[in-house]
Amino acid sequence: MAIKLKPAGKIFIIVAVVAAGILAVRWYQNRPKQVVESVELGKVVLPDAPEASLSNNAVKLPIPGNTVASNGGTQISWLRMAWNSQFSGYYANGGVRTTKGSLFDQMKLDVTYTRQDDCNKQMADLVKFAQDYKSNPSTPGVFITFMGDGMPAFMTSLSKELEALGTEYQPVIIPVTHGKSFGEDQVMGPQQWKVDPKSAIGKCVAGVLRDGDINILLKWAGDNGLKVNPDETTYDAAAVNIIAANDFLDAPNKYIAGYTESRKIVANGKTTGKDTTVGVDAVATWTPGDVNVAVKKGGLVTIASTKQYASQMSNQTITIRKWANDHRTDVENIIIALAQAGDQVRSFNDAKAFAAKVSAELYNEQDAAYWLKYFNGVEEKDIQGLKVNLGGSAVFNLQDMANTYGLGNDKIDRYKAVYNTFGNLMVKMYPALMPSFMPYEKAVDKSFLFSVISNHPELLEGKAIETKYAPEITSEVSSKSYSIEFETGSAVIRTSSYKLLDEIFESAVVAEGLKVGVYGHTDNSGSDAVNVPLSEKRANAVKDYLLKKGLIASRLEAKGYGAAKPLVSNDTEAGRSQNRRVEIVLGE
Repeated sequence: MAIKLKPAGKIFIIVAVVAAGILAVRWYQNRPKQVVESVELGKVVLPDAPEASLSNNAVKLPIPGNTVASNGGTQISWLRMAWNSQFSGYYANGGVRTTKGSLFDQMKLDVTYTRQDDCNKQMADLVKFAQDYKSNPSTPGVFITFMGDGMPAFMTSLSKELEALGTEYQPVIIPVTHGKSFGEDQVMGPQQWKVDPKSAIGKCVAGVLRDGDINILLKWAGDNGLKVNPDETTYDAAAVNIIAANDFLDAPNKYIAGYTESRKIVANGKTTGKDTTVGVDAVATWTPGDVNVAVKKGGLVTIASTKQYASQMSNQTITIRKWANDHRTDVENIIIALAQAGDQVRSFNDAKAFAAKVSAELYNEQDAAYWLKYFNGVEEKDIQGLKVNLGGSAVFNLQDMANTYGLGNDKIDRYKAVYNTFGNLMVKMYPALMPSFMPYEKAVDKSFLFSVISNHPELLEGKAIETKYAPEITSEVSSKSYSIEFETGSAVIRTSSYKLLDEIFESAVVAEGLKVGVYGHTDNSGSDAVNVPLSEKRANAVKDYLLKKGLIASRLEAKGYGAAKPLVSNDTEAGRSQNRRVEIVLGE
């Protein structure tokens, strides 16, 4: 059942913004190593997502034919990795090249899809296009579709490569968004990790370095206050460690084969002079790597995935700014067609099946039934009888696109939260390689989407993907305490804590599918009659702040526990200070 997809198409490149330009992954893996201290990434949580909902009032359109269109329209070469979240694009185009009667054909577009899993080649092709377009404006356009969490590093590096051509030829993310990963990327680990995340400390996860799947691990670790060792050549018993895999299939294969390797032991960022042998305890991979684990060895369950962290991997499209501005009508027409296609794929099974057929033709792997199965996502038992979740993607309509970029009713820019979250995380994780990243406002041009929304309100009738929240959290995904400062003996939040609350809000925006628990705690000074009401008021003060920022009431729960749940002993002032806290829990 396994297919041999190249993982580089989903690799999350970390680059040094230096005169050399692109830092290729292969160079990085062979770089001179230095011992660095393991990093606690902090709570940056990504969301569980709801079941994809059908669109309202969607009128079924004819399935596109097989004849290649000859509309004489704008030519575009569109590079894309093998990724199920692009189903709407396949329906809109009607085939690998635009077919007669398809939505793109109706928009006078001549689009050719090319499978390109190598992100370094994607970047090189876009650089060449920019050079050619500057000398010859009739050069056919080139688009790249890439995962949203990888854009800060990718755009920063690409911008450096294009700097000599001038500002007009800088890269730009245009809101031509098909959908997102919805479970197919995941970290699989021992069941105990779900019960007690701290049991992952000192363990090793196999995955492609700086890949989106490893990012899931980083998020999950950060959510739960776990340190991560950023050096894949050493072992830190106080952190989660990473075993480098050659590709996303090699990662599960290392687990299946019982792979081991020798490591230098470090502690607090310093070598100890001792060695140890480590093995693979968990795997970061994507479909069908997860399938291989389940059918060949088993024993691992989903610890965190893009079904939970659903904002992490929206697909985003890059082109050159001048081409986009020279072809504004074409870009807007692509958005219109994808919005219609998203409604079709979400609403009608034969439209979805048609998109799966195009996937098989483009990727030249497996058959339509395979891609359809893993677009939908499945729950199956592995070879050991454990239930595992495999696959899963979702497509967007216009309402989803609007909500993604802050043009929906609540005005929350969800992709900005993702972009900044991952950009900041990479700076924290690899400061020497990526000291900064391209600002969101420079990277993204929402004007094309804004124009479509303004001029085509009828397309907003499609129902957006939404989450229905349970009355209370019954299963925690993550939990972390924050030292939010209040006025003495009151629930008035000090302004010095507003920045921290804004970070919590942004984290919650990214984690849109999860309910947010705000739990207040005190030390044991004073009586329960005072402490419990005070902790409740403080929890509600944080809740109110988040409500004013834009979160909906049904998503938030606030409770006060007084001194009933101390983290440490109250016998010292340091301990009492640690116990005075607000705990933010993300759960289902």
